[in-house]
Amino acid sequence: MMICVAMTTTSFVAKAQDDITPDISSPAINTASYSTAIGLRAGETSGLTIKQFIGSRSALEGILGIWPNALSGTLLYERYASTGVNGLSWYYGGGGHAAFQTTRVYYYPDRYYYYRRGDVGLGVDGILGIEYKIPPIPFAISLDVKPYLEANTAGGIYTSLDPGLGVKVTF
Repeated sequence: MMICVAMTTTSFVAKAQDDITPDISSPAINTASYSTAIGLRAGETSGLTIKQFIGSRSALEGILGIWPNALSGTLLYERYASTGVNGLSWYYGGGGHAAFQTTRVYYYPDRYYYYRRGDVGLGVDGILGIEYKIPPIPFAISLDVKPYLEANTAGGIYTSLDPGLGVKVTF
């Protein structure tokens, strides 16, 4: 009887230990190994970025794009997958953006030309990238391509691949 109780207890403790020890290769684990990240993205859409995991493999990322005479807000839903290398994961997803443009200033040698137009653009975005969370320190670097299609109030339609490099502090 004592041996049966000892074996059951040992089995229970081992199972509980398996439940709290993450398996990096499991698809249900947050492969990025952090819950929130804040940083910068450099590319066509450059600016501040914040990423929040909302599930074990899903994250929402917001990008506040900043240009000399324009501002944009992008929201992306991203799915993560492990590459099998500790800290390295790839991601894909999609979302949308809104862009707001104010005044453009053109300078020619003898005078300034002002082009005033308050355009608003709306677009759809995709994203495909790879990210490395540096294991011993709270930093992540990413390289991605964020293709978009945008229509604006001036009647223009724009598209771009929008590659970018991101550096984020993780916690």
